[in-house]
Order: sequence, then structure tokens, then C-alpha cells
Amino acid sequence: MSAAVDRHAATLARDGWCVFGRAVEPALIAGIEADLDPRFAAAPLCHGDFYGARTKRFGSLLTRSSAIERLAMHPLVLELVEQMLLPWCERIALNLTQAIEIHPGALPQLPHRDQDMWQGPKGGLEYLVNVMWPLTTFTRENGGTRLWTGSQFDQDIEVLPEEESVVPTVVPGDALIFLGSTLHGGGGNASAAPRRGIVISYSLGWLKPFELQWLVYPPQVARHFSPELAALVGYAQHRPNLGNVEGQCPSILFGDDMPEHLPAIDALRPDQAEAAAMFVRSQMGELG
Repeated sequence: MSAAVDRHAATLARDGWCVFGRAVEPALIAGIEADLDPRFAAAPLCHGDFYGARTKRFGSLLTRSSAIERLAMHPLVLELVEQMLLPWCERIALNLTQAIEIHPGALPQLPHRDQDMWQGPKGGLEYLVNVMWPLTTFTRENGGTRLWTGSQFDQDIEVLPEEESVVPTVVPGDALIFLGSTLHGGGGNASAAPRRGIVISYSLGWLKPFELQWLVYPPQVARHFSPELAALVGYAQHRPNLGNVEGQCPSILFGDDMPEHLPAIDALRPDQAEAAAMFVRSQMGELG
């Protein structure tokens, strides 16, 4: 693990959030924003108190700008995310790519923890890590992300005083990273211009994702991704045998001619494969 990732991992575990300054060149972010401009213009405002009536959101960003892959597959970010999540899974998965534009006059978003979309036990594991990539500078005035430092340690507390929130000032090229257990919310925009950002989140590989990746990126789309990105999107099994197609890795769907009949093939962790083999040997011995 690199020293930079080590430092940021320590801060993330302690505070529930950290800023990876100048993670990418600002020019990369400017190019992504230019690619997304037509979609921002066409997207309608959201409906509902949670999403925000003065906010625009849209997903499936890997098909809207080729440069999004550079963010989703950022090696140091992935290293940091894996350190947070791999204690509870074999592989991480892409949970969401979403562009967000908070318009002037928008109210602050309800403080929440993104892990609460899943109804499993809380406090003993992390379910996801969010990475916010600002397209415009985030400040408290224009609706920058509000975070409650250390709130991952008080997960039974649903609301904390607003004055205890922090809003890191982050600029295009920075990555604002926070845990799914960290209380947070978009800010109210009291400025005269929209605040734009991209959130890319990663979850435990055995969870159902927020954005249903296999429908957003069906095989005819995902076959053009790099193997690593396709696996992150979900075209890979999570051992043992989870997420298969006819008992095989779902990447078989990328082929031009998939046989009608396929044998199911074990996809086990080494310890499970060893246990299964030992059991078969014992049974063969008994039969012999």
C-alpha cells in the first residue's frame, strides 16, 4: 500500500471522510463536465423531498463520458476503497455513478447514511464508500457536501446539530471520500450558480447495488469495457458462485455465440474448494 493511501485510510477510518487533493488533473474534470453539459441541460429537476426539488440527478455515467472510467478505476482510490471494504467481501462492486447539480435556492438535504439503503446490521462492518468528484468548487454557500465528523461511531443517532457539520472546500481534481456509515447530506445553495459534482460509490460485492448496473450497462455495452471495469460493474462472480449465469461467470454473455447448454463450474474460495475436495475424497474412500 502506498504511503498516500495509508495516510488517507487512517483519516477516513478516524473521521469518516477525507480529501484526496489533486487526485486527477483539473483538465480531465473539465472535459467530463463538457461531455455532461447537454445531459445537465436536458435533465429535469428531481421529485421528492430527499432528492430535492431544486436538484438535477442522472446516472449511467460510464456511457455518457469515456473519461468517467478514469475516475471509477482510479488506482489509489480503488486501493483505499478496498482497504475499507475487503474485510467483508472478496471483491468490491460499483454501486453508483451519478451526476448532481444543486441549483440556487435549493434547501439542504436531509442528513443520512447511505448504508441505510440496506437493512442489514450496522456498526460491525462497512457497506460502501462514496467518492465525490466536484465539477465546480464546493463551498458551504453553494451547497457543498455537509459531513458530520466521527458520526460513523454513533450510528444510532439519526440527526446531529447542523452547526457541527463541516463542508470541505474541494475543487475540480480533488476527491472527497466518505464512508457509507458517515452522516452527510448535500448543502443548500445560497449562491447565484449551480453546484455540480459526480458521486461514484463502491459497495461490498455481494450487495444489490443502488444503481442496477447490469441493466444500466447490459452485455452489449459492457463487452466494450476493459475486463477490470466490466468486473467492477458486476460481470464477475463473487465467490462462492454468487452472481453467475448458468453456473458460470457472467462475462460469458460478452461472447457472440453462447452455447444453449453450459456446465456449471465451481467458483469457490480456496478454503471452500479444499473442503469440497476433501469431502469428495472421503466419500470415495467410503465407497471404495
